[in-house]
Amino acid sequence: MTEKPKLSAAALRVLRSTPKPSAQGALDLGGEAPKKPAAGGLAIDMYCDGASRGNPGPASAGSLLLEQGSGKVLARLGKRLGKATNNEAEYAALLLGLQEALKMGAHSITVHADSELVIKQVKGIYRVKHPVMQRYHQEALGLLAKFKSWRAVHVPREKNTEADRLANQALDGEL
Repeated sequence: MTEKPKLSAAALRVLRSTPKPSAQGALDLGGEAPKKPAAGGLAIDMYCDGASRGNPGPASAGSLLLEQGSGKVLARLGKRLGKATNNEAEYAALLLGLQEALKMGAHSITVHADSELVIKQVKGIYRVKHPVMQRYHQEALGLLAKFKSWRAVHVPREKNTEADRLANQALDGEL
C-alpha cells in the first residue's frame, strides 16, 4: 500500500480554498459549467499571470482574454487565492482563463504566459513532480482537451503586463 504524499500547510490551505474540479474536470468557480465549444466558434488569445507576495504568501491570479485577429478584449479576470506559492498562482491564472474561454464557447485558444515552468509542463517538456502542481497540471490538460485546438507560448514579462496588472489588482482587492 502506498502512502499518500504529505503536503505543506500552505499547499493544504490552497487545496481547501481552491474550488474542486467538477465532474467534467473543470475548475468550479461558481456559475455555469463550461460547455464543449461549438465547431467553428471563437478563437482566443489568453494572457495569464499569477502573483504571490512571499513564497508562499498572499496570492492571486489574473487572465486577459482577447479575440484572435481583432484583439478585442473579451474578459479581464482576477481572483484572490489566499496563501499560495507563485507556481500555484500561475496555474490558478491558467485555469481561471481556460474556464472562462470555455464558457464563451471558444474552439481554439493560444495561452501566453511568462511562467516558463507552467508552459513547459503543459507542453509536456518538463515533468510535474509536486503533488499540488500535478493536480493543477491535470486539470489544465483536461480543460485544454475541450478545445478543438490549443497552443501554449512562453512570453517575456514585458509582453504580459496586462495579466500581471489584473493579478495584482485582484491581490490588492481592486477587482
